[in-house]
Parts: sequence; C-alpha cells; structure tokens
Amino acid sequence: MLAPPQIIPLDHYNQTLVNNVHPTDWVNPDPDGCYNLVVIGAGTAGLICAAGAAGLGAKVALVEQHLMGGDCLNVGCVPSKALIRASRAVWDAGNSTRFGLQGGDRLSFDFGVAMERMRNLRAELSAHDSARRFRDQLGVDVFIGQGRFVSRECIAVDGKQLFFKKAVVCSGARPDVPPVPGLAESGYLTNETIFSLTELPPRLAVIGTGPVGCELAQVFARFGSRVTLIGHGSRLLGDEEHDASRLLQRVLLREGIELYLEANLQGVGQGETGKMIRLEQHGRSVQLPADQILVATGRRPATDGLDLEQGGIAYDRSGIRVNQRLQSSNRRVYAAGDICSSHKFTHSADALARIVIANALFMGRQKASSLIIPHCTYTDPEIARVGISEQEADQKGIRLTTLTVPLSEIDRCVLDGESEGFASVHLQAGTDRILGATLVARHAGEMINEFSLAMVNGLGLSAIGRTIHPYPTQAEVIKRLADAYQRSRLTPLARRLLAGWLKWGRRP
Repeated sequence: MLAPPQIIPLDHYNQTLVNNVHPTDWVNPDPDGCYNLVVIGAGTAGLICAAGAAGLGAKVALVEQHLMGGDCLNVGCVPSKALIRASRAVWDAGNSTRFGLQGGDRLSFDFGVAMERMRNLRAELSAHDSARRFRDQLGVDVFIGQGRFVSRECIAVDGKQLFFKKAVVCSGARPDVPPVPGLAESGYLTNETIFSLTELPPRLAVIGTGPVGCELAQVFARFGSRVTLIGHGSRLLGDEEHDASRLLQRVLLREGIELYLEANLQGVGQGETGKMIRLEQHGRSVQLPADQILVATGRRPATDGLDLEQGGIAYDRSGIRVNQRLQSSNRRVYAAGDICSSHKFTHSADALARIVIANALFMGRQKASSLIIPHCTYTDPEIARVGISEQEADQKGIRLTTLTVPLSEIDRCVLDGESEGFASVHLQAGTDRILGATLVARHAGEMINEFSLAMVNGLGLSAIGRTIHPYPTQAEVIKRLADAYQRSRLTPLARRLLAGWLKWGRRP
C-alpha cells in the first residue's frame, strides 16, 4: 500500500485527482524483461515520452514518485489558469459600467467557489494523465515510487529492478526558495502549496517578479487581497522587452498592487498582526506586513534521490547536462523537460520529449537547438514572445529592423475595450526575415502562433502581409506590421519613380 500524497483539502474533487494520479491501492507490476525505454518522471515530458514510445510499439516503463501529470496538471498551468479565468471574470464584472451594466457595487466574490471550480476542473482533466489510462489503454508499465539509478543500464523502484536499452529522465523542477532569514520559520507558500488555500489571504506578499509572481499577484489582487510584489531586479519580467515590462508595471500599479523593485530581502519575522517582511530598498529600510507569503523566485532541477552518479550521468545546478540531441554523459540515457532545459514551459517539454523518442529509439539526429519556442506570461494583458529580443540582439551584435503597431490602432481592440498593448516584430536588417516578435494583448498567447508558424517555415513578414485576415479581429495587428514593412520599403527614390510612372500614365 502506497502512502497518499499531501493533496488538501481532501474533498471529492481532490480525492478524484489522487485516485487518478497517485492511487493509494496501486500495485507496481513485475518488471517485464528489458525495456526499450524507462521513463523517470510523469510530468509533461515523461508522459509524452511514454505514450509516444508505447504507441510506436516500444516496451515502456514509467516511474513517478509523486503525482502523474507533474507540475502542469497539479500545481502549475491547470490550476493557475483556472484561477486566472476566475479573476478576469471578477475584474470584468467590476469594470463593466462602460458597457451599460449597472449595479456593480452589489457584486460579491466567493473565493471558496473559485477554488472549488479549479479543483473540479483539475480532477476532470486528470483522467487523461491517470496511472490506469497509461496501464490499461496505452500498455505502459507504471511504477509509483522513487526511481534511482543502480547502474548505467538499470533503475530501481520499490525494490524492483528495471533494465533498459534506453532511459530518459523527466523529473522536472522544484521551487527554488532563497535563504532569507526567518522565512522557513514564519512559513511561506510556493506554486506547490498556494492552490491548497481555502480562504483568501487579506494581505499577500509575493516575492519574485517573474511570470508566476506577476500572474498570481494580479489574480489575488483581483480577488480582493492587498498584494505587495517584491523583486530584486529593476523591472518586472526581466527577460521580456522593456516596453512590455513597463506596460505591465503600469497595469499592476493601476490595479492597486504595491510594487517594490530593486529590493533586498533582509528577513521575515512575526509582527503583531501576522508575518513581517524586512527589506532594504534604495538605502532605506521597509517593513511589510503580510498574512501569507508566496515565494516565486524561480525553479531548480529536481535531481535529488535519482542517484545519477550511479548511472554515470553528469549534472550541475542547471540540471542534467545533455548534448544537442538530449543525450546525457551516459549514452543510453537522455533527458527532457525542466530537468535539462532553460525553457521551463509545458510546450517546450512536449517538444523535447518528441526529440527524445526519435533519437533514443529510432537513431534520429534531431537537435533541440533547432526548436523555435514561443512563450507567454498570462497576466492581463498577456505578454507573448517568440525568437530573439532586442536586448539579446544587442548582446549578439545582430542588426535589427523593429516595427511596432499599438493596439489602439486596431478597430477590434478598440471595440472590445482591450486596446492597451502592442505588437512588435524584429526583422533581420534589410530583409523581411522574422527573428523575433512580442505581443502584449489580452489574447497574446493565442496570437503569437502566426509568428511562430512563419519562423518555423522560413516565411518572411511579407507572406503574412499577403494573407487575408478577417475583419475585425485583434490578430489584424499582425497584418498591420506587414503593411508597415511594405511602407518602409517605399524609399524617396522609389516614391519619385512611382509618381513619375503614374504621371506618365495620365497623359491623354
């Protein structure tokens, strides 16, 4: 009998989740000879590896210590986006008088209902990642327990030995909590625990101004918490374009979030009314009260307990070291997902897993470096980007031509009341080749794919310009960028030649 994971509150929905992703009555099978592929970790990368390999006829074993579905299903994308949707509904309802809705002052919000909805949807989606589905429908041998290498060709789990021709480590990452004095003693939340809340914290301090910190800061502020967002850097989302960062900062400040940038945490203690955070900012000491503290300061690879040394697998603070084909120092063992990639996104884990299947089982030579990986921060507005940024181009000495169109020039954005944002594209100087793009819009994550498709297939911005876009749509902003590029090609000389030609054409 396996001990159940700590999923709280253990209501009907979470009980369904546990029954799917870590069934307490699960009996690990007896190993079936030598496996074509043993997969450690049943997050996105591991599930794709296992399902894809089994579907192609491989004999596959899948090992998961904690929860099938990994972070994305249990404590990441799924619960966070459910709450983001709820927070948008709350925000829209409270700011709808411009659309003619009256009586907004009488609206009320029930945090418990929003969290219950999240747990319900998460449980519903968990059936797709369930241990029984992978065993009964996909033919995978599922082992629940800590997997660890005992040799270069064998993994042990629950007292059983799994011999393999190839293996892939997809154990993911864990929250990286800074060593702030008093933080552990005072208590804190991470993405692994915040979705277990049943009461809305009146005061929430968020440490970290990356995607997770910004998303959840806005969510809880819209729910009604007094939110303080604390960052060590000089701006939000330090990897994004400066214009996108500045726009989001204006939005969060306008929505009542207190922002402390370039702040150094000194310690956390207990005050008269709750937790007290001490920080230093620009030479002055600041004390911030909070009922709950969310730490969102990044993630570190989950290598603990794997005994990678026994498998001859080199790793460091960044995770397992792999070559471009995702092969570790043990040529039998590959890695995919957060354990080896700087792109810690569900969709990049999916793409890397597909490379592993081709390379490990079918002698492929696919390279991770060939991938074009977009990403999106799901604040409101969303910030989506693909390819190179302006600061990255400067560092690499790449000359760019940058075009920008504000959403205020797009009819549908104006009509929807969603005109705060912009679309920007970086072209290789002197050409229409797309090197990168940024979208700041309420639905930016849905719109960035047009740029990604063009980049993957070697299509220039002119190809987008030749593509008819429905009117009125917000995605029309991308075609406007193509129009701007065509206008930029109309040099004074070309304009004079065209004018002369047309003048000649007017002759009687």
